Amino acid sequence: MSSNKGKDAAEGSSSRSSTSAAGGSGGGDQLQQPHPLSRYESQKRRDWNTFGQYIRNQRPPVALSQCNSSHVLEFLRYLDQFGKTKVHLQGCVFFGQPEPPGPCICPLRQAWGSLDALIGRLRAAYEENGGLPETNPFASGAIRVYLREVRDSQAKARGIPYKKKKKKRNLMKANDDNSNFPTQ
Repeated sequence: MSSNKGKDAAEGSSSRSSTSAAGGSGGGDQLQQPHPLSRYESQKRRDWNTFGQYIRNQRPPVALSQCNSSHVLEFLRYLDQFGKTKVHLQGCVFFGQPEPPGPCICPLRQAWGSLDALIGRLRAAYEENGGLPETNPFASGAIRVYLREVRDSQAKARGIPYKKKKKKRNLMKANDDNSNFPTQ
């Protein structure tokens, strides 16, 4: 608990010094450390830098402005080699079993949830770095189809069906739609 107090005190003093520096009376505090990024912002920056490095290493190198959904798909497939999720192949004796009783030689892959979160962060980073939403390669239909296929195949391989939550239908709206018709 004492470490939190020290942290709070340090944050409080930095906020006071920033107000005094802005007011001009605290001349010695002009060099300030920026606030640390949140975990999400740090991960988003790291993911953006990793993707940028990946496409610069392509032969020939690809400029971010020329990047399209096929480059993103190649990147996602490249990341599979670093995955930690066992995805049983169709011919594996453990295919479709949620908790297999023993080891097998099936490959490790990136989990669907990790890929989905990664695409969300890269989609946001693209636009924050000057990309237009209309040209965002991370928001393309091909990426959504790929993620859906990964989700479905991993669920089937692990024997865990993915069930989409049904949206509740708004009964008020249905009643409003019917009220537009004239009654006789």
